[in-house]
Amino acid sequence: MTNAASVIDVHDDCKQRFLELKAKRTFCLVVYKIEEKDKQKLIIVEKIGKPEKSYDGFTAQLPADESPDTAKVMTKMICTSSKERFKRELDGIQVV
Repeated sequence: MTNAASVIDVHDDCKQRFLELKAKRTFCLVVYKIEEKDKQKLIIVEKIGKPEKSYDGFTAQLPADESPDTAKVMTKMICTSSKERFKRELDGIQVV
């Protein structure tokens, strides 16, 4: 579960849900989020979308802005480096 290249760890369930999405296609999307517990940040699965959702239903589940302009520079840097590391862990991702 440890992610050595980032301050934020990735929960094991994240990769498992992605593999299920890719192989079984029992759902159409997985939304991940960064959660903080006991001063430790962790990327977890926030929601899973059902296949019968429309495109509008899909876009409604996405966050409005993943890195708002009001966020601190250090927070943005941590999120960016964690996103890149997370993207490398999920085999088959080209664009996030």
